[in-house]
Amino acid sequence: MPRRNRARRDRPPQAESVGWAQPQSGPDGDWLVRTVPGARATKFYRCPGCDHEIRPGMPHVVAWPAGETGSVSDRRHWHRACWQNRDRRRPTRRR
Repeated sequence: MPRRNRARRDRPPQAESVGWAQPQSGPDGDWLVRTVPGARATKFYRCPGCDHEIRPGMPHVVAWPAGETGSVSDRRHWHRACWQNRDRRRPTRRR
């Protein structure tokens, strides 16, 4: 009979792993942020920080407001650098 691998209980799960949202606070409020590795990025998105495309295969982050006010429609896909520098720039608006 093959041996089953058991989850290690002495170590917490990796915070950067896919599917885990990390709470972050900033001057613009409280957010839940999840990293998306390039292998899991399969669609085109538009970054609200720079208004450029996030192409399939490009690692990025997904952020949405924390708390009861945040919903699926509030999620936004950001380049990592744009998310980290969002306090220094305002979101761009399409014309």
